[in-house]
Amino acid sequence: MNIDLFTLRECLDGGIPAVVATCAADGTPNITYVSQVHLVDARHVALSFQFFNKTRQNVLANPQATTYVISPEDGARYRLHLRYLRTESEGPLFESMKARLAGIASHSGMSDVFRLRGSDIYFVESIEAVGGAPVRPQRYKRLLPRVRETSEALVRAPTMSALFETLLEALETRIDIRHAMVLLCDRARARLFLVASNGYATSGVGSEIPYGAGVIGVAAQQRVPIRINYSAAEYAYGRAVRDSALARGLADPLETAIPFPGLAEPGSQMAVPILLGDETLGLVYVESEEEGRFNHDDEDALVCLAGTLGWAIRALEEDADAGDESPGAQTAPPRLHDTVPLLVRRYARDNSVFLDDDYLIKGVAGAILWRLLQAYTREGRVDFSNRELRRDPAIGLPEVTDNLEARLILLGKRLAERGGGLRLEKTGRGRLRLHVGRRVALIESP
Repeated sequence: MNIDLFTLRECLDGGIPAVVATCAADGTPNITYVSQVHLVDARHVALSFQFFNKTRQNVLANPQATTYVISPEDGARYRLHLRYLRTESEGPLFESMKARLAGIASHSGMSDVFRLRGSDIYFVESIEAVGGAPVRPQRYKRLLPRVRETSEALVRAPTMSALFETLLEALETRIDIRHAMVLLCDRARARLFLVASNGYATSGVGSEIPYGAGVIGVAAQQRVPIRINYSAAEYAYGRAVRDSALARGLADPLETAIPFPGLAEPGSQMAVPILLGDETLGLVYVESEEEGRFNHDDEDALVCLAGTLGWAIRALEEDADAGDESPGAQTAPPRLHDTVPLLVRRYARDNSVFLDDDYLIKGVAGAILWRLLQAYTREGRVDFSNRELRRDPAIGLPEVTDNLEARLILLGKRLAERGGGLRLEKTGRGRLRLHVGRRVALIESP
């Protein structure tokens, strides 16, 4: 192969539909448009299989095909000579192509017609430039120096909260991505919860997305990056999507108390999972109102940063858990003389916690807050350690590795946003302090 397939990546983004030519067993040719030519790796592409048509019949009888692709940037044209291998109708590749096809279909007004039936995998036997088009060197956005600077900043972050803020700040100032968020996995409940965001009117910290819902849920479930460069309603996060998730039993009604902060109609979206070995720790999601905003270079950059993020998350988590066994010298809580106490209600069925009848948090974070407040009201304790919380059976941390430090960040941010006189402060390695500014009355409900 004289031409590197990776140098043609902009030809494979669906900006200009590709043409595919096949032959029947008797040699009769057929030429048609194909919605998507997807780059799989250096020697393979996948074509979208949408209809039971002549192309489909031909490749099953005669596995040779030729596709004609055009660069939307400069009109350079190429022929890819292909050999059909197999069709995948589920899994990461299929879901990634399905999401991108939804954007292409919406952009072309064909949402009611396009439906991905499968991903046809082809081996690329050769590539030729058409009409004298030059073999151009691959063009970059020159993101590598910025990725390096950001990675170096991430590994220097002293806390997990600083880690997330460093990433979001770098995405905006170094890579010009102004709408971004970090979500972490709650594997026991098959959800992702938002821990940090940038570029939105409200932070949305604590809002949740079920696995499999929208581009975020699909990318996390399939452990694959997904990039959509045109508006695709079924992969956005407006009110309609949340209502749909509720109707299908994928979301708890209480989750709607913390609205998801995503753009109502994103023109471009990209979701990249944070992977560490066989684990999916979370996901970085970015979006833009502009169509065609994210290209392969942006995807490469975000995948690299997500890899660094995964190792940094695990290192900071282990560092916090390795702190001193004792929470240290206890700070005496202040004497409070409020006539009206802060009512804290916890529902035991899902550990959802309300402050003065306003929803605050649920799940593991809710169980942590309840345990801290119980110790405060019974013993006057305000200082705690990560180790004792992790070992407390009442909190119910899953047996699988679960990021306690991230739950504490989430809880601290929700308390800071909600007010009410409660605040969490990190006081050292694996240590935290509960600040209580009002008298507290605990109410437990089933």
